[in-house]
Amino acid sequence: MSGKLIIFSAPSGAGKSTIVQHVLGCGFNMAFSVSATSRAPRGSEVHGVDYYYLTPDEFRSKIRHNEFLEYEEVYPNSFYGTLRSEVERITGDGKNVVFDIDVLGGLNIKKQYDEQALALFIAPPSIEVLHQRLVSRGTDSPEMIAKRIGKAEFELSFAPQFDRVIVNDDLDKAKKEVEQAIREFLSK
Repeated sequence: MSGKLIIFSAPSGAGKSTIVQHVLGCGFNMAFSVSATSRAPRGSEVHGVDYYYLTPDEFRSKIRHNEFLEYEEVYPNSFYGTLRSEVERITGDGKNVVFDIDVLGGLNIKKQYDEQALALFIAPPSIEVLHQRLVSRGTDSPEMIAKRIGKAEFELSFAPQFDRVIVNDDLDKAKKEVEQAIREFLSK
C-alpha cells in the first residue's frame, strides 16, 4: 500500500469537520474516505460522494464477506461503516486516505494499520465550551444537546489512545498543529 491513513475523530462540535476540510486543501496528496450507510440519501446527497448508500441487506452481506474495516449498527437496520475497497481505491491512486470517523471506528482502523495510520483526536477545550458551541449552532434541541454532551464525555475517555490529541481552543492554531502532525507523519 503506497498511501498512508490519517484518521480524525472528535466529539460532535469539536471542529473536526472544519479541520478535515482545511487539511484536504493543504497539498498533502489526500483523498477523503467516503463511508457506507444503510440510511436513505437526504436532500441533495449523492451516492459515492456523500456516502455509499446500501440497503440493510446489502450492508449485512458486506459484513459477512468481511468487506468493512469497521462498521456500527447505530439503530436497528441503520448501519455506517468504512469499506476496505474505499481505502484500496484511494491508496491505489497513490494518495493518502483521510477519515472523518467516530472514536471507536477510528481506533479500530488504527489498530489494523498501526504505523501506516496516524490517529488524531480533536478535543474541545472543555465540556462547557463544547456545550456552548452546540447551543450556538442552533441546530439541536436541548435534549439532543444533552445526548451529544453525554456521548462527548464517553468519547473523551478514549483520547489517550490516539497518536495525538489536538485541543481546538483556537481554530487557526489547531489547524497549524494538525498540519505539522501530518507533515511529520508523512515524512517518516
